[in-house]
Amino acid sequence: MATDTLKSSTAGAGGLRRVLLDNGALSALVVLVIAMSLLSGDFLTTQNLLNVGVQAAVTAILAFGVTFVIVSAGIDLSVGSVAALSATVLAWAATSEGVPVWIAVILAVVTGIACGFVNGALISYGKLPPFIATLAMLSVGRGLSLVISQGSPIPFPQSVSRIGDTLGGWLPVPVLVMIVMGLITALILGRTFIGRSMFAIGGNEEAARLSGLRVKRQKVVIYALSGLFAAVAGIVLASRLTSAQPQAAQGYELDAIAAVVIGGASLSGGVGKASGTFIGALILAVLRNGLNLLSVSAFWQQVVIGVVIALAVLLDTVRRKAGATPTAAGATSGPGGSKSRQAAQYVIAAVVAAAIIGGISLWNNGNSGTSTKLGLSVSTLNNPFFVQMKAGAQAEAKKEGIKLTVTDAQNDASQQANQLQNFTSEGMSSVIVNPVDSDAVGPAVRGANKADIPVVAADRGVNKAKTATLVASDNVAGGRQAAKTLADKLGGSGKIVILQGTAGTSASRERGQGFAEGLKAYPGIKVVAKQPADFDRTKGLDVMTNMLQANAGVDGVFAENDEMALGAIKALGSKAGKSVAVVGFDGTPDGLKAVEAGTLYASVAQQPKELGRIAVQNAVRAAKDKKVAEMVKVPVKVVTSKNVASFK
Repeated sequence: MATDTLKSSTAGAGGLRRVLLDNGALSALVVLVIAMSLLSGDFLTTQNLLNVGVQAAVTAILAFGVTFVIVSAGIDLSVGSVAALSATVLAWAATSEGVPVWIAVILAVVTGIACGFVNGALISYGKLPPFIATLAMLSVGRGLSLVISQGSPIPFPQSVSRIGDTLGGWLPVPVLVMIVMGLITALILGRTFIGRSMFAIGGNEEAARLSGLRVKRQKVVIYALSGLFAAVAGIVLASRLTSAQPQAAQGYELDAIAAVVIGGASLSGGVGKASGTFIGALILAVLRNGLNLLSVSAFWQQVVIGVVIALAVLLDTVRRKAGATPTAAGATSGPGGSKSRQAAQYVIAAVVAAAIIGGISLWNNGNSGTSTKLGLSVSTLNNPFFVQMKAGAQAEAKKEGIKLTVTDAQNDASQQANQLQNFTSEGMSSVIVNPVDSDAVGPAVRGANKADIPVVAADRGVNKAKTATLVASDNVAGGRQAAKTLADKLGGSGKIVILQGTAGTSASRERGQGFAEGLKAYPGIKVVAKQPADFDRTKGLDVMTNMLQANAGVDGVFAENDEMALGAIKALGSKAGKSVAVVGFDGTPDGLKAVEAGTLYASVAQQPKELGRIAVQNAVRAAKDKKVAEMVKVPVKVVTSKNVASFK
């Protein structure tokens, strides 16, 4: 009896240690949850935990598909682009072509499978390395998505958009889809012939071939499965945003691969499991969610996430060296007693973790302050205009003694939706959003509306949701002013080129629309070329260089922001400001210096610092239930060498 009791207590004490030792990703997740709970009283709430699940869903679904590929010692860099292409095909077929929704859904899924099939065929029969084949598909998929959508978001069918909603007003459908896809992944890996083939090919491809496996065919099926999962992820993502974004899911392939590796899979193949991938996706979601709640700088978030990924994988390496035995998804657990013992260990781990987290939750209960808290989600901080807007907002918040949390959406509509969800669960007094896309941000803003949190739109409006006010200058009007300024400089005739912003963004669409409208009054002006340069100075330089090779005798350039204009000036060299007039947009400090130097003829200035300052002022008023105007216009002004000194 005493011996049995001793054995039982020893097993109980060692259960948690064994579970954590055998599951490095699980250990990292438990530590992260406990740490975030201690650091933020807003983390461990039901609403925020549901937010984490929703934010993990797309990455997890993509990662489940990538798990098949990595277990078989391959790699798939195309899943993000395939997801965007599949969603675009669905929206285009159902909206633009009038195809019945159920057929459009099938077309989207077939698109994903077809992309995966092509990847597998190129690798198996074309003998291309997986890295190269899928890198090519990454570019092809993204390009086709832009071609089909013409660079603009396409509204998603309402019936399919329900996938992004909740059941019973609280249970997110994306979480349910994620769980279903995870179970399917576990079933395929552990209970099917193709699943066993993945482990055999990843363990030793030559041995698998010699044992009778048709390795080439199996690889085609494996990559087709990855494409199928990418299509499902794309549909879920577009459903959340109620629109198919041609630039959606950029960089998600790296998150998916990271989730698989964090979950214990080996990039050399032969090891991996669905539960590990799921935990890896949760780790990334918890990190981003927690860092947002803690108001960690958007730039430092990238550093922290990279370090944690490295530490999680390092922990797994230490575990292996310590003698812990990895369990492949297709492996059995041995005798029934072994399974029972493993289940008991997981129960012990869950009880201990729940007790710790529950204690932290009680400790944090009621600790949140009552002072005014504002959240600001900026479309990107990789652009001087928005950096200045943030600076103006921060200066005003500091002056008023208000806590302002700033996040960077990195031009990703999905990431911005996550940030707004976090602001809502954190109980912000008011939220300021500078939308990546006016349509895609709508569902997240509606979530804030339901929580009675006033939302102020900055620089760009929000569609299909309520905002307290819009603080902005008129991009369309600014585009018209740019057209008039450039045309007048050229005397009403000449050849010009246009550098467009990031395809699909409302700023690029509106500025381009205004410029096109303004040029109608000048039939002597001919647009000989226009290409996107993504609001980036380096890309502006490269694209302008290429356009000059194909178009001789260019007289003028319109760039939809100053960064691209400065790149164009570099490409023009001595021609800039002399034989070629360049007009930019935004009135950034570097842009104004170029105007002063004469290389940039003019910039349509929007006074971003003033915009940020006024946005904070109105957000504070809205939080205090004071009346605010439906729209506050920040003056737009064309700056040339004649008035640049006074403007600065």
